[in-house]
Amino acid sequence: MARPVACVQEDSLLDEVLRVAAAAGSAVERVVDVPDLRARWQDAPLVILDAQAAAECLTIALPRRESVVLVCACAPPPTTWSDAVALGADRVVTLPDGESWLVEAFADTTESPADKAGRVVAVIGGRGGAGASVLAAAVGVTALDLGHDALLVDCDPLGGGLDLVLGAEQIPGMRWPDLRLKSGRIPVSSLRSALPGRTKGDARLTLLSGARSGEAPSPEAVAAVIDAGRRGGETVVCDLPRAPGDAAHAALDRADLAVVIVPAEVRACAAARNVATRIAARGIRAAVIVRGSTPTRLPSPAIAEAVGLPLLATLRADRALAHSLDHGAFQVRGSLARAARAVLAELRP
Repeated sequence: MARPVACVQEDSLLDEVLRVAAAAGSAVERVVDVPDLRARWQDAPLVILDAQAAAECLTIALPRRESVVLVCACAPPPTTWSDAVALGADRVVTLPDGESWLVEAFADTTESPADKAGRVVAVIGGRGGAGASVLAAAVGVTALDLGHDALLVDCDPLGGGLDLVLGAEQIPGMRWPDLRLKSGRIPVSSLRSALPGRTKGDARLTLLSGARSGEAPSPEAVAAVIDAGRRGGETVVCDLPRAPGDAAHAALDRADLAVVIVPAEVRACAAARNVATRIAARGIRAAVIVRGSTPTRLPSPAIAEAVGLPLLATLRADRALAHSLDHGAFQVRGSLARAARAVLAELRP
């Protein structure tokens, strides 16, 4: 597995970086100059630079990348800030004042290999009561069954709580109102320890549910949670409300895929087309899942065409599903399981 890389010329500053990395349990590879850094630039999960190395990276035109941090021993000059922006750096950290943030950044690299990038899917109902929460829960459970770590995020403040869908309302752990998170970088390990979840083999499904009362999450909090899951290599599944809002937009803008679930009804098609238009305006790749058959027998391809999105799967009626949800015995089976697998297959690059 690739290790974080440090290209820091000043010995005392390098010692600080290595000390912080050791505190996070992260082994760091030191490179002596920027030409040596070039071979590791794309693959390292985290790159630590000082001001001199950052300027040299720009001189030899290294491409912008995520997870670059500039470190300084004192307040950085304006040139350091401009170099950080040009490189796409996440942050400029002054040590030792910024030690706690850097510890968390190093800790993230021990949780997720560089070749295991997390992916984000947003699930939205084409109309009210379409079944978005059930589909989102099914995708999370299916990811767990397939051996993937997953993070299921409830972004609907009026949805009643995704923990009720999974029958997990009695499982200890924080919900959104308990988290009291505003913004900032969160290690995915902190989410796993604070939130309810379930495991299967080496994989874990972590649930961040809404509650029956309390404040809705802020967009900054939603963004911080999703970013943590992505950095941690999780499959992040977001249950989004139909009504646009800042928190929902924060999730949608981070999605690699948006899935709109549409009942097989004419009115639902009209409503879902509005949802699809809103998604397209934000530049998000999207697909549609058609739910159920009706007496009019509208075919799924025709519904997808009316909505203006490619058809991903069709959900057939399952009379036992409502009973299992009401009794806390949610099971992913039949066409629901096939639809969830289709979503995960479409999500993977």
